[in-house]
Amino acid sequence: MDVIITEDLRRVYETTTGVLRRKRKEIIALDGINLSIQGGELFGLLGPNGAGKTTITRILATILLPTSGTARVFGLDVVKSAREIRPRIGLVFGGERGLYSRLSGRDNLQYFADLYQMPPGVAKQRIPQLLDMMGLTERADERTEGYSRGMKQRLHIARGLIHDPELLFLDEPTTGLDPLAARELREVILGLKKAGKTIFLTSHYMFEMDALCDRVAVLSQGKILIVDTPSALKKLVADLEVVEIECFGIPTELVTRIRTHPGVAAVNIEELEHTQLLQIQARAGAPGTQSGDPPAHPGGCLYQTGGRRLEKGITDGPDESHAADILGLVPTPIERTRHFPIFHGHPAFPAGHLYADLGRHLSLREKA
Repeated sequence: MDVIITEDLRRVYETTTGVLRRKRKEIIALDGINLSIQGGELFGLLGPNGAGKTTITRILATILLPTSGTARVFGLDVVKSAREIRPRIGLVFGGERGLYSRLSGRDNLQYFADLYQMPPGVAKQRIPQLLDMMGLTERADERTEGYSRGMKQRLHIARGLIHDPELLFLDEPTTGLDPLAARELREVILGLKKAGKTIFLTSHYMFEMDALCDRVAVLSQGKILIVDTPSALKKLVADLEVVEIECFGIPTELVTRIRTHPGVAAVNIEELEHTQLLQIQARAGAPGTQSGDPPAHPGGCLYQTGGRRLEKGITDGPDESHAADILGLVPTPIERTRHFPIFHGHPAFPAGHLYADLGRHLSLREKA
């Protein structure tokens, strides 16, 4: 049975620009979203910041009204039947908001149990169970202001489960957590899945979706690009790599040469405030690329690593990391360094510079 169904769901925000001459501007957050999620499924929504993940979560949780289209949860319209839906769902947002810092973890759960009008006897049994499930029993009577970020996030999930909902929304629950706390939280989510909960999870980490989800929808600029299992998505993009580089004044003829290069699958240019962001999608191991670590990277060439910085023409050493791909999220080893000689010596990529991986994209960086 489908627990969630959306049909041509849209959400448009209106804003204004300018100071003296103000103009209205429409921002399309969601553009024709069609989804169906089955009961007992752990469904993931994957996309970068600003893609519309939180917007669709708020609409399905009856917090935000859609501009057009329909969304049904348990067969009920989220606009017309919000009162009937809310007792059956739980909602957890990433971050520290939503808890009362001067109350203990136990008192926080008791407060939300009272808001849901739970019978005192039921709440008395439910609260210790949730504290034990989240590993918070030993510190249940301490003020939450002394909790770590990971402990607060686990308490957030306990709060979302206090009334034993059939459907749980988790909006980027591991954001801002250290690796250990994020791993512990993922184990909690897997435990909820095994308990039969239907879970709607949003994230921008592909490895997290791979570890947790039955199916994943990829969301970009308010549109669903594809819906499939994590393993199928990885097979789809495993032979592709994407390099992003900031440059300036890149001419049209060079873009044309890049597009016709045998190792390049696609090229996109995004105009930034003072520079241009050049995105090049290349086939891994295709003609025109070189694997391995050359003794010295020629100035004016484009380099890609798996997420670590290039310093003085050599990599930091082998490591498993997450390099950019067509989703921005597929893991590749750092030692598979590639460069495109086509850029060598061009004014848009000045010699005497390294194009170093600074995390999310390659930026122009002066040679040491």
